[in-house]
Amino acid sequence: MKRGLLPYIILALFTFLIDQLTKFVVKSHIGPFDTLKILPFFNIVYVENTGSAFGMLKSVGSLFFIAISVIVIIVVSLSLLKEKDSRLGYSLILGGAVGNLSDRVLYGYVIDFLEFHLAGYYWPIFNVADTALTIGIFLLLYKTYLNYKQRGDQKRN
Repeated sequence: MKRGLLPYIILALFTFLIDQLTKFVVKSHIGPFDTLKILPFFNIVYVENTGSAFGMLKSVGSLFFIAISVIVIIVVSLSLLKEKDSRLGYSLILGGAVGNLSDRVLYGYVIDFLEFHLAGYYWPIFNVADTALTIGIFLLLYKTYLNYKQRGDQKRN
């Protein structure tokens, strides 16, 4: 394994482990749809999400999401090996994807538990893996934007 790759593999593994640990704690101590109020704008709520992000596409079935996850993990792993400048984003996506995939394989659903709300408006409940996926995707989008902007600046000069 290339030396420069090891920190990103460790980050992906750490992301996966933190995701699984937090889900285990929630599943062990909170019943489905029970609410633990942490802050005026933040709750822990145990939800079994059979759909995709924000609970969409519930009727598609778990096998579909497992297949998509496996494909994403393969593509992201290959990208992690090739694209040195985007490894941080890819490692977060990899850790999050493996975390949610393991839930689907073990339980047939993804455990979500982080609930933010303000003035009666609630953000859809999510988990650590979803957070890592979102941050990783934004990092890749930002890197793509910077590359696009740099190419545009080079054309103007």
